[in-house]
Amino acid sequence: MPRKRPDFTKSSYFVDEPGNWHLKPGAPKEMQVELENYLSSLENLHEDGTINGNQIDIYSTH
Repeated sequence: MPRKRPDFTKSSYFVDEPGNWHLKPGAPKEMQVELENYLSSLENLHEDGTINGNQIDIYSTH
């Protein structure tokens, strides 16, 4: 199930550089916090809804 597109990605402050998402200077504090929280959630490998949250046994013979 795909994640809902976060609101900060629709802002003119958002910079979508591959591997380097960030906000332009002057972005509202709330938006900065939302981006930080989103990026932190991607680091949690076992969080529901993340790609890495799905356990794949690469040594399986099934």
